[in-house]
Amino acid sequence: MKTFEELGVSEPIRRAIEEMGFVQPMPVQEEVIPYLLEDGQRDVIALAQTGTGKTAAFGIPLLQRLNGPSSPTPIGRGGLKGDGLPQALVLSPTRELCLQIADDLRDFSRYMADIHVEAVYGGAAIEPQMRALRKGAHVIVATPGRLIDLKNRGYAHLEGVTNIVLDEADEMLNMGFSDSINDIFESLPDDHATLMFSATMSREVERVAKKYLHHYETIVVGSRNEGAENVNHVYYMVQAKDKYLALKRIVDYYPKIFAIIFCRTKLETQEVADKLIRDGYNAEALHGDLSQQQRDLTMQKFRQHTVQLLVATDVAARGLDVDDLTHVINFGLPDDIENYTHRSGRTGRAGKKGTSISIVHTKEKHKIRGIEKEIGKKFVEAQMPTAEEICKKQLYKVMDQIVKTDVDDDEIGPFMDDINRYFEYIDKEEIIKKIVSLEFGKFLAYYADAPEIEKVAEERGKRKEDRVQTDRQKLQNKAQKGYKRLFINLGKKDGFFPGVLMQTLNRYVGGRQEVGHIDLLDTIAYFEVPEKDARKVMTQLTGIRFKGRQVRCNDADDTQKRDFAGRKDDRRRPLKKKKPQELKGDEPDFSEEGWARRRPKRK
Repeated sequence: MKTFEELGVSEPIRRAIEEMGFVQPMPVQEEVIPYLLEDGQRDVIALAQTGTGKTAAFGIPLLQRLNGPSSPTPIGRGGLKGDGLPQALVLSPTRELCLQIADDLRDFSRYMADIHVEAVYGGAAIEPQMRALRKGAHVIVATPGRLIDLKNRGYAHLEGVTNIVLDEADEMLNMGFSDSINDIFESLPDDHATLMFSATMSREVERVAKKYLHHYETIVVGSRNEGAENVNHVYYMVQAKDKYLALKRIVDYYPKIFAIIFCRTKLETQEVADKLIRDGYNAEALHGDLSQQQRDLTMQKFRQHTVQLLVATDVAARGLDVDDLTHVINFGLPDDIENYTHRSGRTGRAGKKGTSISIVHTKEKHKIRGIEKEIGKKFVEAQMPTAEEICKKQLYKVMDQIVKTDVDDDEIGPFMDDINRYFEYIDKEEIIKKIVSLEFGKFLAYYADAPEIEKVAEERGKRKEDRVQTDRQKLQNKAQKGYKRLFINLGKKDGFFPGVLMQTLNRYVGGRQEVGHIDLLDTIAYFEVPEKDARKVMTQLTGIRFKGRQVRCNDADDTQKRDFAGRKDDRRRPLKKKKPQELKGDEPDFSEEGWARRRPKRK
């Protein structure tokens, strides 16, 4: 592996990056830096995952190739041309990424004489940015919308730009900045060089490349659209209603977790964050409905590890550069595979291992296969941790914290006499139990009665009649002693509910018919009657009409598959026996008056 010196990086920049902890160049830097230093006017598309050192890959050559003077000349509102014009422009999709890039470039140029880097972005007052650009800048780092605004006001002059960088180009285009980017390119001189850095090669990136890049070189680190090399991809298959319970179990199973939880919408993001906070987790929400001040505060707390779980949307998390994320959790898989690539690339950085966990239900299973095909990596289906496994993990965490706690004898010494006196009659084992229970008790209490999360079976291509037969087997259990279990070809879709069943029995069978257990499905039902009444009930109900449907009622044990699901046969097959009221050709009126008129006369 080459050194930065062998790549051609100048001494002032090497000195700065060594102080920042850069020891050896990362693969994307080793590929891109010498290529750009050799000929700064080359157009380049570089494909590399988020967190692989892309900022240094384009930032170091950008700074090193700046042309004097050492201090930019103020250009003023009148747009004076000359040495004061910006020489390089970096575009980013979000304010957070814009600030991060600007800070990195300032750090790289720490020992370069009078290099000025200015960041301009939306969501902040425009006047200070206008004053900063008026003083002059070598490099402008900007979000597209704010740059267009400053350009139209006469403060951002792009006619001197020789290099433009589109960082996170795929995300910038996904966020709808195409028109702004077109406007910016039209303001650049013809002899500029364009650098596009992206995690994925989307159709939009290819379209922009064909339009604005000339004889460009494509540099791919890894393979196109692949996930980060050090990331494991895991999924848990659960029912949709159990997704939040599954999220809690996963978080509890990893006591030292430091993660971003990605949600699909701003509403879902806030709801999940609120639930986690209510349940005692150290979590915060990050989405577009928050004010810029709230977003800055949340992100600052997350970077400082004051917040353990950040629940975020894809857009809001762009530019959030945290190197030591242990996990990325997908509360719902994105529709776009490229977004999954960006999400998973947040962890597994700087040579560390990371895990991308997806909580999915059966309707999302096809997305797993699509992502596997695109990134060239297999997902591992994991089993949901049991309550016992989670409690053991949390117990070990508590014990580890107790053992590793540093004791300051000088601070605690004056209180030891009182402490020893207080615990004089409690033995060591009892004290340990109490300390552990104090920290560990809430998990024991919760998981003692925690609801079970059902395993979702993957039944791909299962035929409808197989599902129906399974339901029938569940329902056709033995009737309670002294009762007979009967079948009727009416269900909830017909408006046939327990109250209607009782009315029908009382009206057609006569008197108040005793009924046992009732099982209702969408299209059929089972119910129990005393064995002595079973024949009478079947005879009286078979042949009547209910809302235009011919009714069949028979012994549940004798019901054939066609009786269970063959609803079309109900309309075609002639009845063996018809009730007198059906021969009149009338459909019964189920109102009270109708019941009275249609009640069979009894001798």
